Amino acid sequence: MPSPPPPPPPPGALPVGFCFRPTNEELVRHYLKPKIVGAAHPDLLLIPDVDLSACEPWDLPAKALIRSNDPEWFFFAPLDRKYPGGHRSNRCTTAGYWKATGKDRLIRSRPAGTLIGVKKTLVFHRGRAPRGHRTAWIMHEYRTAKP
Repeated sequence: MPSPPPPPPPPGALPVGFCFRPTNEELVRHYLKPKIVGAAHPDLLLIPDVDLSACEPWDLPAKALIRSNDPEWFFFAPLDRKYPGGHRSNRCTTAGYWKATGKDRLIRSRPAGTLIGVKKTLVFHRGRAPRGHRTAWIMHEYRTAKP
């Protein structure tokens, strides 16, 4: 039986100058797909799991394991369906909702150009749809083309 992966580093324990800047392809191929199939890889511990319906966007920075001055954080979040067996995602929180904006962008592997994922941009709106007020909070949702 393989030994369990090491615990994630405590916040602030990473070296000065450490940057986490994965490309879209790297996020899908090296983080999201292994997470979906249940791979035990220590790199996955850098990205915590969060329940987006239980967190307001302004609470998310404190949950990040990789702290920096950049307003960018990475999380794994299970897909929450609006209805059991339905296809619509539930993106509501207590204070508002995440609304998709723009078109989905395809993520292709290099150099083959194989479709490996999709990136969706969402904006947080305070209040309830359709009268919510747009905020400056933006989220990029990644999903795989094939699990």
